[in-house]
Order: sequence, then structure tokens, then C-alpha cells
Amino acid sequence: MTSKQPQDMSRRQAALDYHEFPKPGKIGIEVTKSVDSDEDLALAYTPGVASPVLEIADNPENAYKYTAKGNLVAVITDGSAVLGLGNVGALAGKPVMEGKGVLFKKFADIDVFDIEVDVSSSQAFIETVVAIAPTFGGINLEDIAAPACFDIERALIDQLDIPVFHDDQHGTAIIIAAGLLNALHLQGKTIDDVKIVCLGAGAAATPSMCLLTSLGARKSHITMLDSQGVVHTGRDNLNIYKREFAIDTDARTLADAMVDADVFIGVAKPNLVSKEILASMADKPVVFALSNPEPEIRPEVAKAVRDDLIMATGRSDYPNQVNNVLCFPFIFRGALDVRAHMFNLSMQLAAVYALRDLAREDVPQSVLDAYGSNDMSFGSEYILPKPLDPRLVDVVSAAVAKAAVDSGAADAELPEKYRKILAD
Repeated sequence: MTSKQPQDMSRRQAALDYHEFPKPGKIGIEVTKSVDSDEDLALAYTPGVASPVLEIADNPENAYKYTAKGNLVAVITDGSAVLGLGNVGALAGKPVMEGKGVLFKKFADIDVFDIEVDVSSSQAFIETVVAIAPTFGGINLEDIAAPACFDIERALIDQLDIPVFHDDQHGTAIIIAAGLLNALHLQGKTIDDVKIVCLGAGAAATPSMCLLTSLGARKSHITMLDSQGVVHTGRDNLNIYKREFAIDTDARTLADAMVDADVFIGVAKPNLVSKEILASMADKPVVFALSNPEPEIRPEVAKAVRDDLIMATGRSDYPNQVNNVLCFPFIFRGALDVRAHMFNLSMQLAAVYALRDLAREDVPQSVLDAYGSNDMSFGSEYILPKPLDPRLVDVVSAAVAKAAVDSGAADAELPEKYRKILAD
């Protein structure tokens, strides 16, 4: 047994204890009204509850006035792609969905019901979500395997009048985009000119590349790879999502694609980038090795080969963590606060720019204290805000809410609190 294994076992037991004690699970239900008297009970349930029932029956919009719908998000999975663990099934995905609920509540004061759907087809999943959607102000899809996740999200967006967001797709894309804009700025490069290699072609990869093209990246400059190599126009085994990024190229392998590349974005598997492959990249490269928990290449290995790179991973123990908690609580907070009926491109771009700009501002002392740091400022090891930055909930939420209102995706006006934030 190696020295690392006992430590891993200790951490595993600590995680199990955390989830079991003092009572099982990580989330619960809070009663928000007084129920201390007979009158309270009469108002909370029968006969008083009939009044809001009738108001909602008369006008469904009153559900936002008399129920928790407007601050309630469904975190829904089929368990087909849970973290890096694969298809573990709906029930086994529940700890992750509860964890997502914790983050929603902690960072944006959004209530969550976690829902694990045990179905045998995408259509059955879609029908289930549509049937329960009236309960919620928004839908967060989670840990659903590609390519089914693309079809599911599109169908739900078409059929529902509340915002639907697959975080593995768009949350990842937003954080990658914000970090990349800052990294390229520091490296003296622009997104419309760089050569990008994307290792991975699944739920995170395709939406990320789509968002980068919306920011100015050229499809002809993006080389995507799946498990069979470069996604090119000569292949006849590509689904519709991969075909969107098929290019005419002689490159067939990662080694071929990485020659003179400016940007590497890995959303695949550990240790796929060798020292030799990294060395072949252009001057001042940007490397986002986001496989978790083990990246495509470790930062200490990469920096030993290239001292001119800027690097990010998905891990909290290295600088520049690409962490979806920078996005999903706040994009939902902004959307819920203006009763958005969708998440459109304008709202996603607003989140990108808000995160990009926030990283360039002075870091509050509270953030330095939270991370035990004496110095934290915009630079090669700080291209994204930290998850515990208290400004995120104001800055990102306000930007998203404004984008929703301005683009016609909102059913309510911009709250005064956001007007003040945007004016400062």
C-alpha cells in the first residue's frame, strides 16, 4: 500500500461522515411563515390557503406573488454522467444534486429541490421535466451525458416558459470564456486571431467553443478532438454537434493539432498532454487543463517546460480554478429576479464580461482573508475571481438581469437594487 492510500481512505471516510451526521443529507426545508397559533394554521392551510389558490387559478402569474416558485430551482439529473464517475444511475447522483442545492443557497440564497429521474430514454426525461415544471422558477440540468444532454436541453427550452440551463454545458463555457479573455489580454493576444485546440467534444466542449465563437473566435482556427482524434471534414462518424466544428485539415492527432497553437482547452481525461506536445505550442500559450481531479497536464510539469504560459485547471489547489460556482448561482439569481423565461446568449455574454471585469478590479480584504493571502491581483495566477468573493452575487446577477430585460427575455422590470449596482 502506498503512503497516499491511507490519506485517501481517511478523506473518503470524512466525506461519508460529513454526509451522514448529524442527520443524513445536506439540504432540508425551511418554513418561512409563523405557525405558532390556530390562526396561523388556518392561514397556512385550510381554509385560508384557498384564497391564494383561487388567485393563481384566475391568473397563473400570481404564483410568483403567493408561492415560493419565483425563488425555487429544480436541479435535475438522470445520473448518466455524474462528475468523473460516469453513468452511476439517478439515485447515486443525489449527493451531487444536494451539493448543488447547497451552493445555490449559500452563494445566491436560491432554494432548490433536487430531483433524480430514473428513466430509460431522453423523451421520458423531457416529459417528466415538462410535467413538473410549474413548480419552479427555473430548471438546472445536471450531469446528463452527451449527446443526449443537447437534445434534452433544446426540447425543454422550446417547451417551457422558465429558464433552462445545463450547467455542465453553459456554466463551464462562461467560466472558460471569461478566464480566456483575461489570459489572452495578459499574453498580448486577441481571441479573433488565436489558434485554439479543444481536447474533448462532449457536454462542456461544444458549448464552450460556440460561446468563444460568439466572442470572436474563428471556427477555422478551432481544432476539436474526440476519442478518435481530430474532428475533421473527412470523417463520416460525426454527430450533428461535432460536425459543426469539423474543419478541413491534415492534422489527425493531438500532437499534430498542438503545433503553434495559442490556446489549449482540455475537457477530456488526465495526462493526455505530454511535455513534447506542450513544447510545440506557440509563444505565450494559454493552457486550460480542466479534467478533474487529474488535469490533462499538471501545472508543475507544464511550467517546467514553458515558463511563458498562463495555466488554469479545475482544481482548487492550483491558481486559476475554472469553477462553475462562479456562474450558476448568480446567473440564476439575476434571471429569477426579473422573471426571465429563458437564458439567451445576451445573458451568457453578460456573465462572461462581468466575471472578466471583476477579476481586473482590486480584491477586497475579506477575500484575501478567506484564502489566507496577502496579495491577490490581476495577473497570470489570478485571471478569475475567487468563489468566495462577495461581489459576485451583485455584479454578475445584476449584469445578467439587465441583459435579460434589455433583450426581451424578462417578464419583470429591473429591480432598483440592480439599478444602483450598475450605476456605481
